[in-house]
Amino acid sequence: MPRGTPTWRAESLVLKGLPPQGPALLEQLGSSLQEQDAGGSHARSGTFLEPQQQVRLGSIAPCSRDPALPGALRICRTSRFRHYHIKEKGKSKSEIISGARSLECAIVLHRRPAEQTCQRGHGNPGNPDTGYASKVEVSTPSVVEVDLGHTAMLPCSFFILPDSNITYVYWSYIPRSSRTKVYSWVQGKVFVDDSPYVGRVSMDDTFTLAITQTTLQDARVFVCQVGAGSLGVGENRTELRVYKAPEPPEIHANEAGISVGTRESQEIAECVVRNSFPGPNITWLKDGHRLHPEDDKVKIMDTRTQEASGLFTARSRLLAHVPRQDRHAYFQCQAHYLLAGGDRQAQSPKVQVHIFYPTENVSLAIDAPRPQVKEGDHVALRCQGDGNPPPEYSFFRVQNNTATGEEEEQELSGKADKGVLSLGKVHKENTGHYRCKGLDLDTMETLTADAELVVNYIEGLKVTKESPEPVLEGHNLTLTCEARGSRPLAFHWHKDKKGKALGSGQQLQLSNIMREAAGNYICEVTMPGVQGLSRNKQVLVVVYGKPQVSVEKPGVPVQENELVTLTCTALAQPEPSITWSANGTVQNRTENYSVVSNLTVQVTSKLMRSGINCTATNYLGVVTHHVHLERRMTPTTPTTTAPAGNATAEQKPQESKGVIIVAVIVCILVLAVLGAVLYFLHKKGKIPCGRTGKQDITKPDARKDEVVVEVKSDKLPEEAGLLQATNGDQKPAGDQGEKYIDLRH
Repeated sequence: MPRGTPTWRAESLVLKGLPPQGPALLEQLGSSLQEQDAGGSHARSGTFLEPQQQVRLGSIAPCSRDPALPGALRICRTSRFRHYHIKEKGKSKSEIISGARSLECAIVLHRRPAEQTCQRGHGNPGNPDTGYASKVEVSTPSVVEVDLGHTAMLPCSFFILPDSNITYVYWSYIPRSSRTKVYSWVQGKVFVDDSPYVGRVSMDDTFTLAITQTTLQDARVFVCQVGAGSLGVGENRTELRVYKAPEPPEIHANEAGISVGTRESQEIAECVVRNSFPGPNITWLKDGHRLHPEDDKVKIMDTRTQEASGLFTARSRLLAHVPRQDRHAYFQCQAHYLLAGGDRQAQSPKVQVHIFYPTENVSLAIDAPRPQVKEGDHVALRCQGDGNPPPEYSFFRVQNNTATGEEEEQELSGKADKGVLSLGKVHKENTGHYRCKGLDLDTMETLTADAELVVNYIEGLKVTKESPEPVLEGHNLTLTCEARGSRPLAFHWHKDKKGKALGSGQQLQLSNIMREAAGNYICEVTMPGVQGLSRNKQVLVVVYGKPQVSVEKPGVPVQENELVTLTCTALAQPEPSITWSANGTVQNRTENYSVVSNLTVQVTSKLMRSGINCTATNYLGVVTHHVHLERRMTPTTPTTTAPAGNATAEQKPQESKGVIIVAVIVCILVLAVLGAVLYFLHKKGKIPCGRTGKQDITKPDARKDEVVVEVKSDKLPEEAGLLQATNGDQKPAGDQGEKYIDLRH
């Protein structure tokens, strides 16, 4: 335990929590403790150490004389600032250094200036001659703060004269007027007194009392009492403060709403802050700015309740006169509470309040897909008032009475949903003057608003030809497009749907028209400034002229006696008629202002010499095309198409010829095999053969080394030619009577 030094000439004390500025302070202390005498300088000195370490302040004077020591030296520091007071001969000096968290004081008493004999050994405590005071100085912080449930540390420090001992240390609390012991130290023994703190308190070797799991009931005054026998008793008090942070603030806006027209203040919202210790304070904010009570404008009503748990619940009601400008304002409350170490605050969510105010203005707008309305657009009338709740709406169409010149209102049928009346797909007849009326049910005042609806349209579109019908080749043609609209129109011309643009303007001039110019001409009408509004109309232009027959090939290769199909195509308006110079089967059809005629005929030698004529005729002229038939020299594919003037010849396949050729080849192969067999038998001597002209192969007098097979052909000349080609024989066509195959070699 802290004890005095063994000599009265050196005084010591223990200070806890000394600041790091100690060395600088010591220099000031030392300057006030300097003394001079005839024998020389005797400087009082000391050293400030780290917290919890010992600090020595003392003077060692010659034993031959009594040193002239200054008066009492008191060193204190408070919970907010460190105050160092130096009292010397009734004068005081002080220095304040911020940062301290507790209060500790110590007093150092020195001998009074007196004439005495210097003695070695222990001084006599309590004897006035020794200069010691019979008093125990106890230092405790005035306030200790702790959060609920945490551990509270209550330090206790004291000072006694050198060479003195303490006998006991008591920690007690003061519930009301009496004291209740909590912890005791007596002559080195520890006692835990019977109190509500059993199991939650302890004390270390510096006599600091620790209270664990603090509760709200621990918020009271504690006393540290130190006894030192004959030196007396010293004590000091510490107030323990326990804090509990509240739950987040709850705010409840007035769901019924507030009316602007009332004279009395109305409740805007209520704020509740629960389970705080000590009780919190509540303030109000509007759009982030604090509200203060004002007469007849803002009222704040606060209540605070302590629950059975000891925690506090605070409630605050905000009442005010709210103008219509606050219909978009946000309100919130703010809780202010204490925790160990300082003030804290917490804010509630922001809320808005329904504010009821009368209608002052009504507006009518046209809801459409685009600024410029066109026929076919979906249009609605939107009426809107600036009151809350909104007024009752009704819609009218306003027209002038031609007889009286006064306005007449025709109420529009249909239910207006939240001030919106749909007109559906509009037409030019919907163009006109519309009116909306809003009736405020609170003030019974009716407000009106008007709007003009213009529906843009294009109508009366037609295209005319300013030239006599029919249009002949080489003549001129003028096309005129006419239309009416709500605004100026623009005209554009095209040929066919995907044709290129031919020009703009109401008229299109076509000069020196040829038959290729025939077709559909389209006039497209648009309205500049009105997106999506356009109309179009087309007209068919027919160019009259004599028929035209095109030629692709000069002749058609054919064979005599075969069937051939010729095609002739003529283009003309009016529609021409087609005739053929040969008799056959004729089929006609019309395609895209053209006449297509097919002639199927059997080729004769006469037709091959004369050819065939295709003639197209209308009342504007006659055109004839000659189809030349050429003999085909070599076999070709079964079907041949040779257009000439769009004339096509198609050959009919001669299936019988193919069958005959295959049969002849098979017979030749069979005879060859038979001849080989006979020749083999002849060589073996089985069959004697003669050499007399034409012989039957069965005659015994025939020559054994000659075998002749006679094949007579009754084929037509054409078939004989094919047979020659098959066997590689190039004899003339007239030599087709008999054929011999010599098998001797």
